[in-house]
Amino acid sequence: MLGALRHRNYRLFLTGQIVSTVGTWMQSVAMPWLALQLTHSALLVGVVLAAQFLPVLVGGSLGGVVADRYRKRNVLIATQALFMVPSFALFALSATEHAQYWMVIVAAFATGTINMFDIPARQAFVIEMVGKQDLMNAIALNSSVFNASAVIGPAVAGLVIAAVGVPICFLANSLSYLGAIVALLLMRDLPTIARHHEEGPFLARLAQGASYARREPVVGMLLVAVAVFSLFAMNRLTLIPLFADQVLHVGAHGFGFLLASMGLGALVGALTLAFFPAFGADPRRQLWMAMIWVAALVEFSISRVFLLSMAALFVAGYCQISFVAAANSRIQTLTPDRLRGRVMALYAQALIGVGPLGALQAGALAQRFGAPWAMAIGAVVAGAVVMAIRVFSPAVFQPSQTSSPAAAKTGRSHRSART
Repeated sequence: MLGALRHRNYRLFLTGQIVSTVGTWMQSVAMPWLALQLTHSALLVGVVLAAQFLPVLVGGSLGGVVADRYRKRNVLIATQALFMVPSFALFALSATEHAQYWMVIVAAFATGTINMFDIPARQAFVIEMVGKQDLMNAIALNSSVFNASAVIGPAVAGLVIAAVGVPICFLANSLSYLGAIVALLLMRDLPTIARHHEEGPFLARLAQGASYARREPVVGMLLVAVAVFSLFAMNRLTLIPLFADQVLHVGAHGFGFLLASMGLGALVGALTLAFFPAFGADPRRQLWMAMIWVAALVEFSISRVFLLSMAALFVAGYCQISFVAAANSRIQTLTPDRLRGRVMALYAQALIGVGPLGALQAGALAQRFGAPWAMAIGAVVAGAVVMAIRVFSPAVFQPSQTSSPAAAKTGRSHRSART
């Protein structure tokens, strides 16, 4: 239990993430709010969010190449320092009342571009801090921090915006990255990964992660499953406001409770994996989590009782984090060290990059058929894909695959030398 906390470097990393993630969530509230104040257009607010995620979708593989080529800690120190720039710029512009909408777009795109390099390096760095034995526990703890921050950060941001205005949220986020930078600088005795200085054209090296995912069916199918769920079943910010307003008639107050219920379920799911990491290593449980997730979303789509809807979202949040964290751990365990950055870039594209596309399809379905049908159709499509994977590629959800030859090879490329 909590084996990842045995590692000093991971304790430092987690402490830095607690500080910076709260700041990130504060900015995630402040940036669209500022855009709304400047434009009074929901569509233009959506463009800001799309600008933030588009670089990960389009250029994530480039970030993976960088993560595989350079020391991941050095990459993360650079990205954390760069994150401070657009945040501080937004603080200065909004505090002096010089902010314009195009400036918010530029800041969002800059943040997304930095994320393009940060996410693959951060995902692949975890195993270097804790090893394979404690990887599931570390991923679960990361998820716990993320979901706890998703409750704390927006709440603090709302109070700050009401009390002193938007600019302080940007300043808080900019300063929060100092915690992550200090934590990274204090790390010692990280293992030196055997680095393969690959020859050949850059584009060929760029495509090696995708090539490996095609050759390794478990990795490839898990990436497909994550992408499909992200595309069709993770559209809470698009659809749940419609449920609160048009279906359940509970207003903004009820919308907050619905989001909090889903966030609490995700937090409980992450803590469950943190205390019982063996749960995340069982592919059969992962399949069950996927199907219960689908059932919970369908139940939410047909419910007209507020408390029942909250309960369905709690279950959905629990199963969502359980499925995604298990996929993350299994993909990293099966992937060789020399390709882990590029494969985790594909994971980031599957989980985060397709978000704007998912919001678009959910919005279109809701516009045409209504929010309940949009939610139900998305859930059923995601469930159907998972069942198709189970039928046509059964190894994905069989326990024996967690100890495949590819996984065994991963450990051989570690050297005992220390940095």
